[in-house]
Amino acid sequence: MRIGSGYDIHVLVPGRPLMLGGIRIPSDKGEMAHSDGDVLIHALIDAILGAYAKGDIGSHFPPSDERWKDADSSTLLSMVLDECRPVFSNIDCTVFLEKPRLREHIDIIRESLSRLLSLDVDMISVKAKTAEKCFGELGSGDAVVAAVTVLVED
Repeated sequence: MRIGSGYDIHVLVPGRPLMLGGIRIPSDKGEMAHSDGDVLIHALIDAILGAYAKGDIGSHFPPSDERWKDADSSTLLSMVLDECRPVFSNIDCTVFLEKPRLREHIDIIRESLSRLLSLDVDMISVKAKTAEKCFGELGSGDAVVAAVTVLVED
């Protein structure tokens, strides 16, 4: 077995969509990023790459490369899946976001990840937390963080 962990953070700004797990979440702010900014998929990509000791998302899809400008993170995930060919035992995700509240979106996000990964939804956990108004931009609602752990068969 191999374990990988991934983490991503983005500032939230008006005029950008809020993407989480391949789903557009209704919000007045979205991730400021070179790609679509989906922090959950970015953290998942880092976790997969980490499990196989293959670097991180920035080494595979550098923001200095215009090919990845406004890229759909689901496409980046597909490319990493093709490279690593992971056999997942489980995936555990946590999203930290003050607003909007994600409770009503969790099942939709899990289903989206299930489709993107061709994996049974029961193997994917997605939890939503707030920063309880702590931690600067995160606590003020001006940032979003995702952390993901994957367990894969070697």
